[in-house]
Amino acid sequence: MTDPAAPPAVQPDRPADGPGFTHRRPRHGLIGPFGGRQIAAGVLLVAAVAVALVAITSPLGDTSTVGRPDPRPTPYLIGPAAKGLNVGAQAPDFNVTRPDGTHFQLTDLDGRPVRLADLRGRAVWVNFWASWCPPCQAETPILREVAATYRDRGLAVIGISVQESSAADVRAYVDRYGLGYTVAADLSGDIFRLYRVYALPTQFFIDPDGRVSAIVQGPMDLPAAQAQVEAILPKSG
Repeated sequence: MTDPAAPPAVQPDRPADGPGFTHRRPRHGLIGPFGGRQIAAGVLLVAAVAVALVAITSPLGDTSTVGRPDPRPTPYLIGPAAKGLNVGAQAPDFNVTRPDGTHFQLTDLDGRPVRLADLRGRAVWVNFWASWCPPCQAETPILREVAATYRDRGLAVIGISVQESSAADVRAYVDRYGLGYTVAADLSGDIFRLYRVYALPTQFFIDPDGRVSAIVQGPMDLPAAQAQVEAILPKSG
């Protein structure tokens, strides 16, 4: 029997036959809404991007200048090194008699003979070059400037182009760069062989008496060219 004075029994919040309910606290990420795996993936992505940027922007090889080779242009070798003219020897003129008995005389692009004998008493800079030769191209402004600067002081510059396809190619180069000194095309290679040239450019500095004062294999910068020319200029008076 039930005691009428007893309080009513507390009824459960769920039906007796329903599933149980467990209260769970809402989940939060380590940083805001992001979980540990997401954060780790983000860190790895940032690190990969940083490594890629370093690889792209870093120069290849050693960037130090100590012990590195001279970056200036070097001669373009066109044959094995051979014994050439000697300093102090008389420079051969620009004409040869070939084995078959025919005679060759070097001429400029207008067909006029180029003779060292006509230049006695003047300093002469003979430059063997080619229009396709990169170090020769780098040196062209130096020749043009020195020829113009020292012309009235007794310097004659002669550019002898070798291993060209045609004189027209040489003419096009001369016109393009406004070369005001004497240029000849040695298409047959007779003078090239006479002077035993094996690198381009090759320079011969010839004094007013017609003797070889210096031989330089390779391109020259302006100070070096000026020094060589100053050494062979005719003495005033």
